[in-house]
Order: sequence, then C-alpha cells, then structure tokens
Amino acid sequence: MTFAIWALIIGALLIVMALAGTFLQRLPISTAMLYLAAGFGLGPAGFALMDPDPIRYSVLLEHAAEVAVLISLFAVGLKLGLPFSDKRWQLPLRLAILSMIVTVGLVAAIGVAAFGLSLGAAVLLGAILAPTDPVLASDVQVTEENDGDRLRFSLSGEGGLNDGAAFPFVMLGLGLLGLHELGAGGWRWVAVDVLWATFGGLLIGAVAGAAIGKLVIHLRSQHKASVGLDEFLALGLVALSYGIALLCHTYGFLAVLAAGVALQRAQGPPAGRDSYAPRNLALEPGQGTAEAFATDSKHAGAYMMQEVREFNEQLERIAEVAVVLVIGAMLAHISIDGLTLAFVAILLLVVRPIAVWLGLLGAPVSREQRLMISWFGIRGIGSIYYLMFAVNHGLPETLAEQLIAITLTVVAASVVLHGISVTPLMNRYARRKASRQAMSQP
Repeated sequence: MTFAIWALIIGALLIVMALAGTFLQRLPISTAMLYLAAGFGLGPAGFALMDPDPIRYSVLLEHAAEVAVLISLFAVGLKLGLPFSDKRWQLPLRLAILSMIVTVGLVAAIGVAAFGLSLGAAVLLGAILAPTDPVLASDVQVTEENDGDRLRFSLSGEGGLNDGAAFPFVMLGLGLLGLHELGAGGWRWVAVDVLWATFGGLLIGAVAGAAIGKLVIHLRSQHKASVGLDEFLALGLVALSYGIALLCHTYGFLAVLAAGVALQRAQGPPAGRDSYAPRNLALEPGQGTAEAFATDSKHAGAYMMQEVREFNEQLERIAEVAVVLVIGAMLAHISIDGLTLAFVAILLLVVRPIAVWLGLLGAPVSREQRLMISWFGIRGIGSIYYLMFAVNHGLPETLAEQLIAITLTVVAASVVLHGISVTPLMNRYARRKASRQAMSQP
C-alpha cells in the first residue's frame, strides 16, 4: 500500500473520530471497538491493505505496544493524586498483587488441563493475560488527580501497577521453558526478577519524577526560566526513567508509572488544604499570560501538570488508534475454536471475579463496586506487549502460534464486550452514586 493511501485512510479515520467523538460517548460503543473493526477491514480478511503477521513482525509489534503502554502508564501516574497515606491505595495494590497471583495460577491450571500446555507455557499464558489494560480502560479510570472514587481509583491503580507486576511471572514462564535463567532453586528469579527489578524500577521512577518536577518548578518560579516545551518534558521524563530502569535491569513500566505519580506530587498540595484538589487553570481576560501562570510560585506546579497531562492524553489516544488498528488486522492470522471461546468466557466471568473477590477480602468496597471491578478487568495492549516479548525470546513457533491465537481472541473479546458495556454501566454507577450523595445531604 502506498503512503498516499495510508495517509488517506488514517486521516479520514482521525477526522471522523474527532467529529463524532461527542456522539459516540452517548452510545454503548467504545472508540477501541471502531478501531478494531477498521483494522480488521483493512487487514487480510478485508481489503488486505495491511498484513501485520504476528510472527514475522513480532519485534516491530513488541515495540509499538511497548510505546503505547509507556504513554498510558505515565498518564495513569499523572492522575493518581491521592496521598500515599490514604487507605484507598491498598485497593489497587491488593488487586495488582494478590489478584494477579490468583489469576496467573488459575489461568495456568486451565492451560495445563484444557490446552495441554506445559507448566512453563501455562504460567506464561497466565502472565500474558493477567494484567488489566491501562490503554483501553480510560473510560473507567480516574478523571482528575483528586478523584478518590474507590471504583475508578482501584481500576486505574491496578491497570498501572499490574503491567509491571506481570513481568516476574513472564520471566518465570520463560525460565520454566528454558528461555531465561532462574538460578538454582529459583534464587535469581526471586532476588533479581521479583525483588530488585520491581522495587528498583519504582525507586528509579520516583526519584526521576520528583527530581525533574521540583527542578522545573524551581527554575520557573524562582528564575523565570525553562518555560514552555512541556511536551518535551513529558516525553523526556518517560524516556529517561524507562532508559535508566532498563539499564539497571529493573522494570521500566513500573519506573514510568512511578515517575508520573512523583511528577504530579512534586507540585505539592494546594495551600490551606489537607488533600489534593482539582487545579485546572483557565486563562480569562485580566488574569495574565500563560507565561505568568507558568512562572508564578503559587501556580507553576499546577500549570506544568496541566500542560503535561493534556499533551500525554493526546498521545495516548493516538497510540490507541495505531495499536488497536494493528490488532484488528492481526485477527486474520488466527483461527478461533470452541475451546478458546469457552476459555474467554471462563476468564472474564469466573477467573476475574474469583481473583477480585480473593484480592479484596475484607476491603471497604460496596457490593456494586466489587462487581464492577470484577467485570472491568479489561485485557488489551499490555497483553499484546507481553505476548510479543515472549515470542521474541525464543518461543517455539507452534507454541507461539497457540499463545497468539488465545491472546488475540481474549483481547478482541474484551474490546467488544467491555466496549459495549462501559458506557451504560458507568453512567448507571454515576447516577446511583449521585443519588446516594444527594440523600445523605441534610
């Protein structure tokens, strides 16, 4: 396909989405569903204008998914503004650790019993499918930094944390397949792949985000310098924290998430308040210039965060378009059988609810919130990344094709089912929450 045709198709799709965005928000349909359908139509099953063979182009697909996840993780980090002392942080942590372990274990058991996979391959499948997606779950995430709603905060934090928390299980699966060094008795896996890589990644990202944030705010508020180019700041911090983390053999996904959280906390709480509050700044006549906001000691941090967040959200949407289009086109390379469809149903309707129930035992969440968290375990681009990562680490071609078929089926089903249900369910949840708040007021 020529570049001109590509430009025509992508340009038309982006313009249609821009013009119809508000209308689509009212329908039980997500933008990801439309991108998936467009990709399928452009792929070998339709007009054959693109053919992203998952085996042939595994390296390119891995890096494309990697970039999309990094952008989304940074965006999630910028939104998680509750103080670390807030007990609501326990919810995403429990989901990202306890529920993750349960999910990997249950999927691995199904992989051995139903698909005849070896233990290593089954653990790898569990690790690929366990993380929920931070890219496609934007409709159920927090909308601003002080959003403390337990449902949204839990799903946002889980989607950010478990994209890094899945890595140790991916390495374990590869190790059991003989494709990664685990060490005698698994000591290297525990010491390096679990402990050092996890906590080291979080530390590197936190230090980088806090240091860069405080430096920029200091230069702007005290010296009227380093004003503008907030887009470079966002991209630079993502790349810097990710690069350092990888060079130190830690998990870059966790580093980027931590960098986003640390950057938005570098601005500090609003004066005279005990908790974070929305600080969306809008320039109005008589308020001054954008540069005046950016260099004012009271507003420099909030202005920086607003600019970085808005730019990153636009990047996230563009990354979603590109990767989901490719996923749609890849569907032509797999065959879907009844066993795989049954597995999808069990994963979404049995495994996910059990994992959430066990992970949130005794947690202060309502029955409605628990059910919503159980349903919105959205699988997507994170799973594609781990799948391609495993393929590029030497999976036998037969096993790779089997895992590709299962994973793409799960992701496509999740995009459709969660895309159809997200608008009516979240609108219903918002109405019920508003009703309860109105009834509780004197």
